[in-house]
Amino acid sequence: MYRVLITDSLSKAGLKILEQMDGIEPVVKSGLTPQQVREELKSCDGIIIRSGTTLTAEILDGQERLKVIARAGVGVDNINLDAATRAGILVMNTPAGNTISTAEHTFAMMLALSRNIGPAHASMKSGKWDRKSFQGTQLAGKTLAVIGLGRIGLSVAVRANAFEMKVLGYDPFLSEEKAAEFGIELYRDVDEVITRCDYVTVHTPLTDETRGIINAERLKKMKKGVRLINCARGGIIDENDLADAIESGHVAGAALDVFVDEPPKDRRLVDLPQVLATPHLGASTEEAQELVAVEAAEIVCGFLLRNEIRHAVNMAPVSAAEMQDLKHFLNLSYRLGLLSAQMIRGQGLRAAEVIFRGEAAHRKTRLLTSAFTAGLLEAALDETVNIINATSVAQSRGIHIRESSTGDCENFASMISVVLTTDQGRFEASGTIFGNQFLRLVRLDEFHFEAYLDGLLLIYRHRDVPGLIGYIGTIFGQNQVNIAHMALGRKQDKPGGASVAVLNLDNEPPAEALEQVKQHPEVTGVELVRLPAASAGLPWLTAS
Repeated sequence: MYRVLITDSLSKAGLKILEQMDGIEPVVKSGLTPQQVREELKSCDGIIIRSGTTLTAEILDGQERLKVIARAGVGVDNINLDAATRAGILVMNTPAGNTISTAEHTFAMMLALSRNIGPAHASMKSGKWDRKSFQGTQLAGKTLAVIGLGRIGLSVAVRANAFEMKVLGYDPFLSEEKAAEFGIELYRDVDEVITRCDYVTVHTPLTDETRGIINAERLKKMKKGVRLINCARGGIIDENDLADAIESGHVAGAALDVFVDEPPKDRRLVDLPQVLATPHLGASTEEAQELVAVEAAEIVCGFLLRNEIRHAVNMAPVSAAEMQDLKHFLNLSYRLGLLSAQMIRGQGLRAAEVIFRGEAAHRKTRLLTSAFTAGLLEAALDETVNIINATSVAQSRGIHIRESSTGDCENFASMISVVLTTDQGRFEASGTIFGNQFLRLVRLDEFHFEAYLDGLLLIYRHRDVPGLIGYIGTIFGQNQVNIAHMALGRKQDKPGGASVAVLNLDNEPPAEALEQVKQHPEVTGVELVRLPAASAGLPWLTAS
């Protein structure tokens, strides 16, 4: 009998599944202290939580019986994934259950903002009858920009079309064909799409790249009178910059369900009369809570009773013996995905191919392709991507990942190559493993070299002329940036032609230093690529 602990409120429909399932014993205990949760877990095989329970490293440490954690919801911020992974505990979430509720809340916010529902309601409650002060604007005929076209963003687009709005969308990882199916005019440049709209709604994950993606500079580029909606994550829109833009009269208003601090510590933005605010209600519907509860119960039962793994965020279905054999190849594939995503940023991915050469061709190439895909999509989506769901996530977004194998691997025993087709052309990279464990980047497009595939990589394309390396070294020296390693690839075996160089840096150069490098007349392109440290394992494997 498998015991499943439920520490947060779970809908009756979810509990019923657990109670009626042979081999499952649900244990419902709410209001527990962290120490009590830790003690209860010692006699449990699984746990289902919502946002009210936090599973810290201290709670998860030493939990030898616990096999699975299910989060009835999308976010897993309240679960220490590193600790769960180290303990060999599978973590799963329920990513689809709140899609419709959040999309509907987005539209409710947009409508209420446009028709001044909040202030008009408050006026009526105070005993007034004031029609003139609350004249609004209709949605029909207006242009809506949807920043981030994941499940929720696409659902918002469907509803906007029903309201006769023109829908523009920004997403670097959705195909034009898929966007067209949803009636979306697709853009690859945020700065281009935001200049054309009357409304902007954001639906991206919160990452280093999306934090503050709507800032003062971009707000100035928008039409005067634009309205913004954020029901995704606090911090995607810079709150101070938005407050400034509203106070200046450039932005007509904003509807916000999420904030950097919840509840907000700084009330400046929330208290503006042009701002409609709700306390993170996007998924707070009876239907959404029932759906996530049912799904959480089903995936826990499926794992415990049938070894099914669905919506896993930290584990791959690979045995310990297989992992020992595969882990460096998986890591190489994953890092090539991370590298590729950063090198083609903003270009619009159409298709990708992974080519396995030599020894790599005899490994589990489907898993390796999934590892590459996970790295490729990791920072772009509002859902966790790992080797379990990477292929299906890519397919759902119209991205085709092919794989092939060949015995030809040039001068190496093994090699993995990736070829990406984008709106702007073709990108190719190849990597190999030295000494059974050292990951190396050995090719970018037509250029061959040997560079470390870890940490900070400064990749610059240039014409191979005297003085350029010294120029860059001087700039970095003045900015206390240490160059750990340098690799150079030349198109022809003599100076003066097109070349690419890869600098492995010990610390990140300031923006001013990068700009100086870009300004050199012989430099044609500069990219700063961030990869895991050399010793870092895969983030979603139990034995990396």
